Amino acid sequence: MLTGRLCWVPLLLALGVGSGSGGGGGGSPQRRLLAAKVNKHKPWIETSYHGVITENNDTVILDPPLVALDKDAPVPFAGEICAFKIHGQELPFEAVVLNKTSGEGRLRAKSPIDCELQKEYTFIIQAYDCGAGPRETAWKKSHKAVVHIQVKDVNEFAPAFKEPAYRAVVTEGKIYDSILQVEAVDEDCSPQYSQICNYEIVTTDVPFAIDRNGNIRNTEKLSYDKQHQYEILVTAYDCGQKPAAQDTLVQVDVKPVCKPGWQDWTKRIEYQPGSGSVPLFPDIHLETCDGAVSSIQITTELQTNYIGKGCDRETYSEKSLQKLCGASSGIIDLLPSPSAATNWTAGLLVDSSEMIFKFDGRQGAKIPDGVVPKNLTDQFTITMWMKHGPSPGLRAEKETILCNSDKTEMNRHHYALYVHNCRLVFLLRKDFDQADTFRPAEFHWKLDQICDKEWHYYVINVEFPVVTLYMDGATYEPYLVTNDWPIHPSHIAMQLTVGACWQGGEVTKPRFAQFFHGSLASLTIRPGKMDSQKVISCLQACKEGLDINSLESLGQGIKYHFNPSQSVLVMEGDDIGNINHALQKVSYINSRQFPTAGVRRLKVSSKVQCFGEDVCISIPDVDAYVMVLQAIEPQITLRGTDRFWRPAAQFESARGVILFPDIKIVSTIAKAEAPGDLKTTAPRSAVLEEMLHNLDFCDILVLGGDLDPRQECLELNHSELHQRHLDATNSTAGYSIYGVGSMSRYEQVLHHIRYRNWRPAALEARRFRIKCSELNGRYTSNEFNVEVGVLHEVRVSDKEHVSHLIVQPPFLQSVHHPESQSSIQRSSVVPSIATVVIIISVCMLVFVVAMGVYRVRIAHQHFTQEAEAAKEAEMDWDDSALTITVNPMEKHGAPGRGDEETEEEEEEVEEDVSSGSSDSDDSDEEEEEEGVGRGRRGQSGARQAQLEWDDSTLPY
Repeated sequence: MLTGRLCWVPLLLALGVGSGSGGGGGGSPQRRLLAAKVNKHKPWIETSYHGVITENNDTVILDPPLVALDKDAPVPFAGEICAFKIHGQELPFEAVVLNKTSGEGRLRAKSPIDCELQKEYTFIIQAYDCGAGPRETAWKKSHKAVVHIQVKDVNEFAPAFKEPAYRAVVTEGKIYDSILQVEAVDEDCSPQYSQICNYEIVTTDVPFAIDRNGNIRNTEKLSYDKQHQYEILVTAYDCGQKPAAQDTLVQVDVKPVCKPGWQDWTKRIEYQPGSGSVPLFPDIHLETCDGAVSSIQITTELQTNYIGKGCDRETYSEKSLQKLCGASSGIIDLLPSPSAATNWTAGLLVDSSEMIFKFDGRQGAKIPDGVVPKNLTDQFTITMWMKHGPSPGLRAEKETILCNSDKTEMNRHHYALYVHNCRLVFLLRKDFDQADTFRPAEFHWKLDQICDKEWHYYVINVEFPVVTLYMDGATYEPYLVTNDWPIHPSHIAMQLTVGACWQGGEVTKPRFAQFFHGSLASLTIRPGKMDSQKVISCLQACKEGLDINSLESLGQGIKYHFNPSQSVLVMEGDDIGNINHALQKVSYINSRQFPTAGVRRLKVSSKVQCFGEDVCISIPDVDAYVMVLQAIEPQITLRGTDRFWRPAAQFESARGVILFPDIKIVSTIAKAEAPGDLKTTAPRSAVLEEMLHNLDFCDILVLGGDLDPRQECLELNHSELHQRHLDATNSTAGYSIYGVGSMSRYEQVLHHIRYRNWRPAALEARRFRIKCSELNGRYTSNEFNVEVGVLHEVRVSDKEHVSHLIVQPPFLQSVHHPESQSSIQRSSVVPSIATVVIIISVCMLVFVVAMGVYRVRIAHQHFTQEAEAAKEAEMDWDDSALTITVNPMEKHGAPGRGDEETEEEEEEVEEDVSSGSSDSDDSDEEEEEEGVGRGRRGQSGARQAQLEWDDSTLPY
């Protein structure tokens, strides 16, 4: 065979096959034709191959083996196989020819194969023959064959648990099929090595077992008293029996026998004022004891009905609240606190705050005539707080809240508000002032709240013939309206009463009837005006209540509802986890700056529905309470000038004397000092911090006897009050400013309080005391005393001896000038010279006295004009109205002092000029003339400090 193949070589060479002649292009056409005749067939391979390769190995075992055949054999080149080519991008395989003649080949990996990255490969392979000669490039290729290779896995990874630790809770005395399930995974790619075939408990002597799926169960009943918690180690094996690299820890907690109810809540919740919204039950959750619960409804109730009117509303008076809420003026309080002016409530039962009146069915109060207009218009409003329970007895009678009836002779009810069989009824009988027709007269409302023994806020808005009831801010239309004829006119006086109705006729002796049983507060009537919905909502609004920190966090599966006062919150859901989360978001909030300290009780009740069970689990109520701690009490301090003097003319002027020109109201609280302050070496337990809040009244009392209205009074322009929405009352005992307003508003008003006295000549001083309050006297300021004295004008008569008269206020000390007196008496003067000196001195004295009187009158007129304009620039020491007479014989030793201002006293000196006991020398006479000249020039100059001490006229 070899000989036969070699015999073809000379022939092929003779024909020029494979020679290099002819240049490129494969030789001459004859040679190409000859080559085509020699390489007539394509190589042949199988149509598909299946191979297996072990990961991290390069040998592929193919079935069938890789062999290419060519029908051109035994022709050289044309019958030989030169290559196997793989078609595909980035394949990690290559095919090599092991024997060109036999066509055997091998498939191998170019790089390590990882089963975890790719388990299978599929690609196309073709075989190429060697052409017709050694330099022939036109190889023939076989058809395409599909090669499918599977990667054989190696157990190189150990099982690993999904969680580093597991925890479960079981109830004592029960056998569980599965307490919990642990799970391990293996990263190997084959089912043999990637699947977990077995789990095993490593810890010995524990009452637990585990199956091949990882479910742990207890093998005996567990006892809470014996052991509270078990800790066991668990390992896992894959199907290649390779154990887990690390065991997992399983904790099993044993709890006592389950009792359905709320868990992990605190009975006492402390609330510090100013804390905002504080969660009530941040960790609460419901234990159903594996009950099949389908839905649950939770009602959280904040019980504050025992705090006065409920919800800590006893902050300000009803009139102040009306102003704060923007209600129109003209409100008439029918149940004011007992006082000298409002004595009709003195006999009624009141609680400790004196703002709530309790009626026991035996009391009524007559409203004096003139408090409420006799004839109400077609528009008016009645408001009240009421707490009422079911009527006593089988046959309920009318219980009158407010009644206007005939005082004598007859028993007609003109208008009334009463409760009958837990229905609220308002009666309004019109007079015969228009047509004689049927008109609406009785308006009935049937509400459960009327007899629930809770506080509710009622507003009856009358816009005849329409009457609307607002209860706790919600609107209610009457379910029944009864018409009646108008009342015939008569001259009988009417009696307005509260708590009962006055029966003036049909009885032998007029008396009260139809008594009310319950509590009332803030019963008011406003004739001619109606309250808006916004005002009504503000008046009944609650400053404390339940809140939800984040409505978005409740989830879509939770339904919730608040009552108007936000004291009751109802939530409903079908998922226990969502219900737990929702209840954890419920919080308590109190926006009052100084809330009333004490207990607010909490109650959480639950209604549970179960899946298809007649008997469902019962959840006990949660009884807790919020302890509102005592707020840090503010220290309200009044300060300013507490003693000053004013001229008598200022007391007599129309402007009077400003009592509190510089008063300042400051409120501070003592807060604990922040820890860790190393800068402060002195130990301090608290620091003072200023705060702003409202006041509700300031009282100015007159000390030392009441004011005499014939000669003195306290005054304040009403515009100053109205601009700041405050009110005031004035009496001989003092002045009272009231209304809810800021401290700055009260300061501004107090700056305009004036004291006037038409006869100040007999007055030396007047003393006043001021005291301010917040929250109806709950917090009061210091008692700030002010004393204002009168500076009297002193004049010298013509018949008196000339002397140096000193006015010495009590708060200035005398400063003596010994050099101002002549300590040397001249006794050696000739009598004739003494006579001349005496004559000259007398003349100068008369001239100086005349000039002094003239200057004092001019100064007094000048002061009167300036005092009218200088109201806010007043001085504690004001000597502008003093008339000072200066002894011309007094010697002053310091020239040039005439231009200086001084408040010092000069020592009084009296000299007998006629006896010549203290004569002056010649130099004094010259200085005397110079002083007179300076005094004349000073009269036309500018005056400073309103004629303070002026010695420019002193003769030297």
